[in-house]
Amino acid sequence: MEKTGKESRQQYRAKVKEEFPEVLHFGDKQFRKKQSMRYGENPGYPAAFYGEEGASGPNMATMEILQEGIKGLGYINVGDMDLGQRLARKLTEIYKNRLICVLIKHEIPSGVAMGESPEETFKKAWDCDSLSNFGSVDIFNYKITDKLAEIIVEKGRNIEVVYAPDFTPEALEVLASRKSLRVVKMGGALDERAVDNALEFKRVAGGLLVQKRFDSKITSPESVDVVSKRKPTQEEIEAAIFNWNVACFTRSNAIVIGKDDKIHGIGSGQRSRIDAAEGAIQYARRGYGPEGCVMASDAFMPFPDVVELAARNGIKALIYPLGSIRDQEVINKANEFNMAMIITRKPGETDSERCFLHR
Repeated sequence: MEKTGKESRQQYRAKVKEEFPEVLHFGDKQFRKKQSMRYGENPGYPAAFYGEEGASGPNMATMEILQEGIKGLGYINVGDMDLGQRLARKLTEIYKNRLICVLIKHEIPSGVAMGESPEETFKKAWDCDSLSNFGSVDIFNYKITDKLAEIIVEKGRNIEVVYAPDFTPEALEVLASRKSLRVVKMGGALDERAVDNALEFKRVAGGLLVQKRFDSKITSPESVDVVSKRKPTQEEIEAAIFNWNVACFTRSNAIVIGKDDKIHGIGSGQRSRIDAAEGAIQYARRGYGPEGCVMASDAFMPFPDVVELAARNGIKALIYPLGSIRDQEVINKANEFNMAMIITRKPGETDSERCFLHR
């Protein structure tokens, strides 16, 4: 007999028993089991989260689950929380005293915004791409109030996890009304230092890849140079730095378009850069639109096609690394359209920064 939708959904709620060791060792570091997950990336497969002993500040080892919801915290939820927290912390370092909201879906940013009030900042991030943000993990660098909590639990707005440095008691009461919602408190404010061993691990069959964690140096107007005839405006430079840092946390190939306070469109995980650019513009059309935006590309332009596409859609400037054999051809094409080309290196330097991410 065929299962009904209600019956088949139970597999997504059923917790899988895991028998993993309590402690994992890597070099002189220990990782202690902090929590069993509902299941892994897919139902039926066991999973657990291990916290690094000695880790401190706002990172995953120090999180505190305030409300588990009816399903509990999942493997994918924790990956989304980690990526969003890293991005929100980076933006908090650059834009001190700004309210920042980051929405993550399947370990890809789907909405990022800065604002002046808690409610406005969240709404601005949600409206970046409300369709993609359905079922998101939402990360904040500020306290959740009851007024904001009421917006979060509005009918028709589906959110998996709310992750923030603090919550008012009244906000927790409001959030508890959404039975499926998980509420997690950070282990510190995002302007505090987060400490761990700064190594990234990726399991491969028969081995383990290890690398030092990437941290972009493109954090101010002094970090970049200009190669086009037209010089960018101050607003375009600020938008370029903001968009570049979002691209640093977006799966490659990544194209991010937006302004100096919010993202308009994200194209991620594509095999070609032009496909990523087309995706970013497509998603922007669902929300704020691409016109007047700055585009960030996580690596160099192999052809002028991305510049042509950007110009046709009203994008005024780009930030990207040099490194292609066609760099001058790409710059010439930008000059034809009177676009500003900002590159990810300081004046006088020879090497541009790129920001590939594969997770």
